[in-house]
Amino acid sequence: MATDKTRFGLSCAITTPMREGGGVDLPRLVHHARHVLARGCDSVTLFGTTGEGAALGLPARTAMMGALIGAGIDPVAKIYAGVAAASMHEAVEQARLALDAGAKGLLVAPPFYFKGVGDEGLYAWFAQFFEKLGAAARNVVVYHIPSVTAVPLSVALVQRLKTAFPGLVIGVKDSSGDYANTEALLKAHGELAILVGDERQLAKAVRNGAQGTICGVSNLVPELVRPMVYEGKDSPVVNALVDEICAYPVLAAVKALTGHIHGDAGYGAMRPPLEALDEATRKRLFAAFDSIIQAKAA
Repeated sequence: MATDKTRFGLSCAITTPMREGGGVDLPRLVHHARHVLARGCDSVTLFGTTGEGAALGLPARTAMMGALIGAGIDPVAKIYAGVAAASMHEAVEQARLALDAGAKGLLVAPPFYFKGVGDEGLYAWFAQFFEKLGAAARNVVVYHIPSVTAVPLSVALVQRLKTAFPGLVIGVKDSSGDYANTEALLKAHGELAILVGDERQLAKAVRNGAQGTICGVSNLVPELVRPMVYEGKDSPVVNALVDEICAYPVLAAVKALTGHIHGDAGYGAMRPPLEALDEATRKRLFAAFDSIIQAKAA
């Protein structure tokens, strides 16, 4: 069982503020990163699903890493970086960029363009990826999010990877939403950092050995998520918030709510092909969010 000092903890799958036209809004990114770290997150994960990572090329990634580091956020302690690419070359370049900048570790999704691939092919891809990174590779969390990639990572594949690359593959982020899969990962790989993407399952998983989360709702209420990670404490408020957010396009909803908590509508833009919520939808979402938070306060 991980102690508080050794567990992975709470990482914010940080949303990426965009300017109209698709450029990254670096000042807003820095402001929001400081905000979530001050309110309970142990780290931020750049370029994840919530951060539209698969739509961010190397120039944007370079600028984002540089902005956070330039603002005094220590990458060795506070920054994980997502890797999401269909080509090996692009995946390696994304990883090298982050590792060379000092990132604590990587969240690595499988290649997602070709579907129906098997464990043998996926093992060969990860093995080549690690070998190309060489000694620079560190602290890899493999990313199981089949609803997005349509390329699942099996319990057996994780076994092969952790055996072949001991000390390099340190965890699995399970964003399947299937608690039976989380249970299977905990049973087979309990020595790894099993991270739960669906916040509604987080506290239960922690009570059974999970080490934390990289999650989207920590953009909004990290102080409520932290007790779930460190105490295995259920949060009806977090559950209600996630239920509400899931009634909308999730990435756009999290981004709009990020602007809402900052009182800054400039956080709402999305990078095409994703679309921002329209004004009427935002108003409904904000009213529901405020009602859930006020009910907690009462």
